[in-house]
Amino acid sequence: MKAMILAAGLGTRLKPWTDKHPKALAEVNGVSLLGRNLLYLQQHGIKEVIVNVHHFADQIVEAAKRYDGWGSKIYFSDEQDEVLETGGGLVKAAHYFKGESDFVLMNVDILTNMDLSAMIQQHLASKAMATLAVSDRNSSRCLLFNQHQQMVGWRNNATGEEKGPVLKMNNREGIYPMAFSGIHVLNSGIFLAIQRAGKFSMIDVYLDLCSKYSIQLFDHSGADLMDVGKPESIVQAEAIFK
Repeated sequence: MKAMILAAGLGTRLKPWTDKHPKALAEVNGVSLLGRNLLYLQQHGIKEVIVNVHHFADQIVEAAKRYDGWGSKIYFSDEQDEVLETGGGLVKAAHYFKGESDFVLMNVDILTNMDLSAMIQQHLASKAMATLAVSDRNSSRCLLFNQHQQMVGWRNNATGEEKGPVLKMNNREGIYPMAFSGIHVLNSGIFLAIQRAGKFSMIDVYLDLCSKYSIQLFDHSGADLMDVGKPESIVQAEAIFK
């Protein structure tokens, strides 16, 4: 199985580091976020990865050469002209997954010890279009699922805004929120199902598809997870991820 690591973001929350560097190369205990996630994927048998790049892209490419891919075979998807967000970035890299039935997609600024192998096994057994890593934790935004663990919507907890085709039918029986962790396992059939183009989010794709396809959850509550998006989160991550 192959994977894609999303590393094209500007990392504005991680200033001042990102004034001169990409967030992918921010270090936790001397190892960059990109390096840590490549090593994480290797623990679950994934050694071929494509990484999208935009902000200080040359630094990421140079680091990959310097560290010999951290032991992985790395390809790059160049988004230096325009950041395409999670969905647009994935579609641009679709060629890389030709011949693959399923693959992993993850954000570079997420660190976790979640059992990715168990998530992949669940995804393959269920034949879902997408399996999303979630946990029961506080979050400004959340995904909504029904009693069958299938995604039915999205909510902004700060504003109360909600999106989702099932929600529009006022059918809320058994619906509950979970916080998304930025890790997806996807069936390659999703490339044929996506109807959007240009710059767009994978969450919008799931909202488009969840009434027709199985978009299911993988609950990793209890595992360590850190969104390394702010300078103070680097310090917190260093206490967890040695």
